Amino acid sequence: MTLWEFISICGIIFVFLELFIPSMFFLNFALAAFITAVVSIYTSSMTALVLVFFVFSFLSFAFLRPLLLRRNGKGIETGINDKYIGKRAKVIEDVSQDNGVISIYDERWSARTEDGSTIPAGTEVIIVKNDSLIMYVRKQA
Repeated sequence: MTLWEFISICGIIFVFLELFIPSMFFLNFALAAFITAVVSIYTSSMTALVLVFFVFSFLSFAFLRPLLLRRNGKGIETGINDKYIGKRAKVIEDVSQDNGVISIYDERWSARTEDGSTIPAGTEVIIVKNDSLIMYVRKQA
């Protein structure tokens, strides 16, 4: 088995790992391995091949991975925007910039105001954003 065949097989293994563990992680190594396999046809210097592999792995992580993650929408939308943001909720406990509770879809959520105002219990509010398990609200206009 020649060196370029061995490196190509390593690239194929990385592709299979990406198929079974989809994380846009192993795909970077697969790309670097295939480029290194092409370079290995022209040189057999292990130092040069290791350097090529590391450089292309780094470049792939730095430039390709963010593009692929953005295109696939990973980490961008949680689904919470469609269900809660912009919807009406009812204040259960007074909401201030430090604490409060709202109810929406028979669920209780911790809530805060962004502008520092206090919204009394019983008021209807609009959810403007969320931060983890905290909803930020404003008075309904």
